[in-house]
Amino acid sequence: MFEIMESGNITMDFILLGLFNHTSVHVFLFVMVLTSASISLLGNTLMILLIHRDPRLHTPMYILLSQLALMDLMLVSTIVPKMAADYVIDMKSISPSGCGLQIFFFVTLAGGECFLLAAMAYDRYAAVCHPLRYPILMNWRLCLGMTLGSWVLGAADGLMQSATTLSFTYCSAREIDHFFCEAPTLVRLACADTSVFEYVMYICCVLMLLLPFSLILMSYGLILAAVLRMRTKEARKKAFATCSSHLAVVGLFYGAALFIYIRPKSYRLASHDKVVSLFYTIVTPVLNPLIYSLRNKEVKGALRKCLDQCAALTRN
Repeated sequence: MFEIMESGNITMDFILLGLFNHTSVHVFLFVMVLTSASISLLGNTLMILLIHRDPRLHTPMYILLSQLALMDLMLVSTIVPKMAADYVIDMKSISPSGCGLQIFFFVTLAGGECFLLAAMAYDRYAAVCHPLRYPILMNWRLCLGMTLGSWVLGAADGLMQSATTLSFTYCSAREIDHFFCEAPTLVRLACADTSVFEYVMYICCVLMLLLPFSLILMSYGLILAAVLRMRTKEARKKAFATCSSHLAVVGLFYGAALFIYIRPKSYRLASHDKVVSLFYTIVTPVLNPLIYSLRNKEVKGALRKCLDQCAALTRN
């Protein structure tokens, strides 16, 4: 899948400049990031296990949520171990194949999450606007199809970006001003003319972000109209509680992603991109399980049941 880039007969690695220096402040920030990543791994793993174990959570809504947790789990695992090793060992080189794999998995997971959030918005639309027809509008075949489609579309974009990025010839300056391999940052180091690829990549990013985002806005516009027509305060409160968690996740993810990929290149600064990338690759995966667990009675009930079972086993 990936081409080996060579200079003469010597395979040349890239150098990741990273996010932190070895000052006391940056050491503290690094520890905070590593702690956040560990919490994310634990929280998303727990979310997947709870949904798998509790039959009450075997519904389309929670199946989609389990896939979101899986994508966040894999995203953190793709970025953080390499970043942490580079900082601790102070060995920041990464091979072309390793760089290609990071691009592939990052784009696959980030792109897949865009479409998965759109599928979750449609699920909430069907549940709020057509509760009696929900089993028909959101049946298992459609749920599995949207889940598989999210993975396939993300993987197709990831394969295209990683393979094309590594097909370019790179100059002697191989320092990537980032803490992981990202296609837009990497192609700036290419010796060849990459303007056509950058334009195509920009269009792909816009489509991958704006098409699902438009579907999400449409779904929640219809949901808002339906909620405003509800006669009782209790019904409106329940509808808002059902959707608020997903809206919070959408706001966090799309706010950071749109800031990174929709801005013109002339307005992009490496320092800003790295901080925002840190937000949606590490901070957002931490917040997702917390948002859904703290604002969801079914998830809290499943967690309480699991803890009671663990306590019972400990006593026995």
